Amino acid sequence: MDVLLLSRLQFAVTTYFHFLFVPLTLGLSFLIAIIETLYVKTGDEDYLAMARFWGRLFVINFIIGVVTGLPLEFQFGTNWSRYSAYVGDIFGPLLAIEATAAFFLESTFLAVWVFGWKKLSAKMHAAVMWMIACASTLSALWILIANSWMQHPVGYVIR
Repeated sequence: MDVLLLSRLQFAVTTYFHFLFVPLTLGLSFLIAIIETLYVKTGDEDYLAMARFWGRLFVINFIIGVVTGLPLEFQFGTNWSRYSAYVGDIFGPLLAIEATAAFFLESTFLAVWVFGWKKLSAKMHAAVMWMIACASTLSALWILIANSWMQHPVGYVIR
């Protein structure tokens, strides 16, 4: 086994584990937002219990997604350093926008949501979950833009 094959294998395994958790995070965020909205509209305590149950799984899943996602970014520099040097001016800003805009927004709202159960009104708590769902989708959008560019790199000139 050569270094290239090992690098590809490492990246593939890391990506596989990351992609197990990202779609679930995206789906759960909207599910919980809908459930919390139903709780606000109906006042049915069953919806609150459902939101709390799925919310715990969402937080665990989000954390695992972060833990598996961070090594992916570092592997671009460690395993594919020549590629990163070649396309860094194009690819880097896309990842930076995702990290600074979407991920930090998502994490901030998640902290407000987790610690705001007793401090926020039910309506505000549901609104925060909708913000998490939107920020998660925004994060996925920037990652898909970066991935799309890697698959079909057009719109730039290297001199």
